[in-house]
Amino acid sequence: MVIRPSDETAPTDGGGPSDTVIVICGGEAPGLDPRNLPADALVIAADSGLDHAADLGLDVAIAVGDFDSVSARRLADAEASGTELRRHPVDKDATDLELALDAARATGARSVVVVGALGGRLDHELANLLLLASDRWADLSIELRDRRARMVVARGRRTLTGSVGDHVTLLAVGGRAVGVSITGVRWPLDDATLEPGSSLGVSNELDSPVAVLTVADGVVLAVQPQ
Repeated sequence: MVIRPSDETAPTDGGGPSDTVIVICGGEAPGLDPRNLPADALVIAADSGLDHAADLGLDVAIAVGDFDSVSARRLADAEASGTELRRHPVDKDATDLELALDAARATGARSVVVVGALGGRLDHELANLLLLASDRWADLSIELRDRRARMVVARGRRTLTGSVGDHVTLLAVGGRAVGVSITGVRWPLDDATLEPGSSLGVSNELDSPVAVLTVADGVVLAVQPQ
């Protein structure tokens, strides 16, 4: 089961492995099969995301953060292997995930897959989800993959894939989302308006292996709990 950005949201010029970056955070272990992550993507670790990257067998190109939570052994291993370490002070105004997203954008990436952003402290988890939906990253195609859920940040048109019967919830974030339509689900929406805090888009179900979501204006999180 995979949620992926549709081709409609990706720019049509250029190409190559560097178009996609995997950002690995230091939340709970993502519990993913690394074969289900994009092949040949650049990997950026946020602090103890270095530990998760090692467990997944991924080579980290860049690691960012204050490195207050990564294991000393993993940090030393990363430095010895040639990982670029970008150290920031503990007293900083941005989370390690935000620093990692900045680093991802600086590579010229157009698509970012975030893993390890869930679990741990509830405030950190909520902050991570809201950060991914921020307009600051509107130029990036962002999705989250985790053992607990998969999530797509939807602006414009996105394609969701999975198995018939999978749950999918649509949540407006940061303001009203208008012109929201989704097909390939048990309860389709057609040009609907989703208000923040509304339950209109909660707990729908796929009735096709492919669902198409369009958002005319605003931001919607499409969440598939695992």
